[in-house]
Amino acid sequence: MEKIKSFTVDHLHLPAGIYLSRKDDYGPTTIITYDLRMTRPNAEPVLNTAEIHTIEHLGATFLRNREGLKQDVVYFGPMGCRTGFYLLLANEHDPETMYELVKDMLEFIIAFSGEIPGNSASECGNYLDHNLPMAKVICRRYLDRIMEIDGCPLDYPNA
Repeated sequence: MEKIKSFTVDHLHLPAGIYLSRKDDYGPTTIITYDLRMTRPNAEPVLNTAEIHTIEHLGATFLRNREGLKQDVVYFGPMGCRTGFYLLLANEHDPETMYELVKDMLEFIIAFSGEIPGNSASECGNYLDHNLPMAKVICRRYLDRIMEIDGCPLDYPNA
């Protein structure tokens, strides 16, 4: 079988960052997959499920309410390896817009207080598994990392 594209990325030399992972055409629409790599694979601890779950709820809520972009959000969710998230958008957006979008989403999560959206037994399949304080710590660390990067989204190293 043919190896899927994400398995061709060298995960031994992949720092945290924002990457344009792939572009897929579906008729007249192009779906862009962004790799929001929050931790360095195989070198740093993976994210715990409670923090991932909280980031997913808050990130998806933020993205699907973002004026001028919400109509393009296809999916926001965690990677199986628990080192970050995938953001799929219909249509391509310029790198500066993507950088600002991710930055704004992280700032929203860091500043968030109150009840996590969709956090009840009737709205979520595992509503008790959340950790807002740790989600904020992870988002702060990731925001600090991407603020150091000159230009986003980035091509994968050795792409």
